[in-house]
Amino acid sequence: MILETIHSPADVKALDRSQLPVLCRELREFLVENVSQTGGHLASNLGVVELTVAIHRVFDTAQDRLVFDVGHQCYVHKALTGRRELFSTLRQFGGLSGFPKPYESIHDAFIAGHASNSVSVALGLARARTLRGETHQVLALIGDGALTGGLAYEGLNNAGASGEPLIVILNDNGMSISHNVGAMPDHLSRLRSKPAYYHFKKWYRSLFGPRPSENRLYRFNHQVKSFLKKTLWPGSTLFEDMGFTYLGPIDGHDLDRLVTVLRWAKELHGPVVVHVHTTKGKGYAYAEKDPGKFHGVAPFDPVTGLLKKSGGESFSSVFGSALTSCAAGDGRVCAITAAMADGTGLAGFAKEFPERFFDVAIAEGHGVSMAAGLAKQGMIPVFAVYSTFLQRGYDMLIHDIALQGLHVVLGVDRAGLVGADGETHHGCFDSLFLCEIPGFTVLCPSSFQELRHMLRQALFELDGPVALRYPRGGERGFQADTSEKPVVRLRQGTDVTLLSYGVLIDNVLKAADRLAEQGVSAEVVKLNRISPLDYPTLSGWCSTDTLLVLEDSFGAGCVGQRIVAILAEHAAAPKRLILKNLGKAFAPEGSVQELEHAFGLDAAGVTKAVMEVMEGRGREQ
Repeated sequence: MILETIHSPADVKALDRSQLPVLCRELREFLVENVSQTGGHLASNLGVVELTVAIHRVFDTAQDRLVFDVGHQCYVHKALTGRRELFSTLRQFGGLSGFPKPYESIHDAFIAGHASNSVSVALGLARARTLRGETHQVLALIGDGALTGGLAYEGLNNAGASGEPLIVILNDNGMSISHNVGAMPDHLSRLRSKPAYYHFKKWYRSLFGPRPSENRLYRFNHQVKSFLKKTLWPGSTLFEDMGFTYLGPIDGHDLDRLVTVLRWAKELHGPVVVHVHTTKGKGYAYAEKDPGKFHGVAPFDPVTGLLKKSGGESFSSVFGSALTSCAAGDGRVCAITAAMADGTGLAGFAKEFPERFFDVAIAEGHGVSMAAGLAKQGMIPVFAVYSTFLQRGYDMLIHDIALQGLHVVLGVDRAGLVGADGETHHGCFDSLFLCEIPGFTVLCPSSFQELRHMLRQALFELDGPVALRYPRGGERGFQADTSEKPVVRLRQGTDVTLLSYGVLIDNVLKAADRLAEQGVSAEVVKLNRISPLDYPTLSGWCSTDTLLVLEDSFGAGCVGQRIVAILAEHAAAPKRLILKNLGKAFAPEGSVQELEHAFGLDAAGVTKAVMEVMEGRGREQ
């Protein structure tokens, strides 16, 4: 196999041109074989096989800087840069990351896990290169989906005006940024991607002197050309108006054309957009037919395309069905997603109430502001969004919602540790920043039934902005419903108080059982609402000398710190305090169970921490 001989990009460059189609076929087989075992992002990687091979034929990513946008399409790049043998550990604890990570390889220029930032980052890298007197190339690989985010246009606007040598590769695999129909556009795109076209263009401009735009004949010809371009390539003029040279659209699976155009882009020494059309899931029939399903997929049978384990109900699916039920009884209820209708459980709502369903694409800040506008006019908007993606809307949460106390409901999905996607996707900040915004109510269901009831509370009983935060996946052993009260005591005890919220309540209940076996009586207190905190109930129930607060968030500003501050303010602080959280460490890839164990957030970790303090061996916080 050719792929087995590839240990670095130098090996890709050394291949004969006739070997490249074989390499691409083997790469697709390799991706299906490995992702079917570990799970991961499949369809997007299948779509960029030829493009990635072409990049490594033309550029040297050990020196040249390749910036991915989102980064989930970097698997081929990793396989070609010395990490092929690590794919059995993909997205596993201590294994190969599913996103670019500079600590893994010199070929990874920048961490990438969120969308729309690649052009801005690449421009910074390019400007640093120029200031340092260096000559390497800088590339940004951005998909049409990421191009729906406003930050992408901020970067393009500045990069095009900068004049910096910079190549932006637009991987267009779905969005019609330029609608091309028929043979003429294809013929002209081939013509425009040939070096002779640009030599002619340069010569033609020189006929009219150093300032051709002042010549009336040139201006007339330019207007005619611009009219034709706007008719045939409505997307190309957008980039050219920003200051880019536009190359394309190009068949992203034609290796020869890709290599030719990338080499020409490299020689232009200015801002260039290379517009490439690719097919998501290319080469694997199941992924081509349903690229959404195979975008981020669990382990599956590569022969049948079926998942190896049924997903079952999740907090996301329960949220979506409960919201659809609520919307059936109240025409004010609307749903908003940021290109994640399936992931957030809103596909059913979209089908049932299409006129009240809004997909804002990868534009979370816009989604928050639009929700504010809906709420201002009397609707009840519900924005279902992943915790880490909500971070992009932080300013709008304050300025557009909180300042006016608008009744907007946030479904904060993937809150807490989420597993295999790693540090860019763990939802470990929302419980910190949401609780600090005045007027926000933050609810934390621990079971499906609590989620259903809390959603109704958020929609119809509470005023102002409300956030429900819930984890990825399904409920754990705790399946009761205690949602009527903001704080509940699940178990009485005299030696130590164990306090938590969300699905982590399961871990403290198990820890209480383990502590009982060692003669320690543990009180278990469950928070259903982490903002605003209910001081009277907390002070009455956190009555032991030792308090442990368990959270899968970072330490600074965590709920535990806020609780202790409130208790201390009322002279009711415990004598001994144990804060169990992530501290200041970003959690890597791994299953939720592995990560909880690694950070001491599981029942064993809680039990150990309590026993060390009770025996005088632990460090109190």
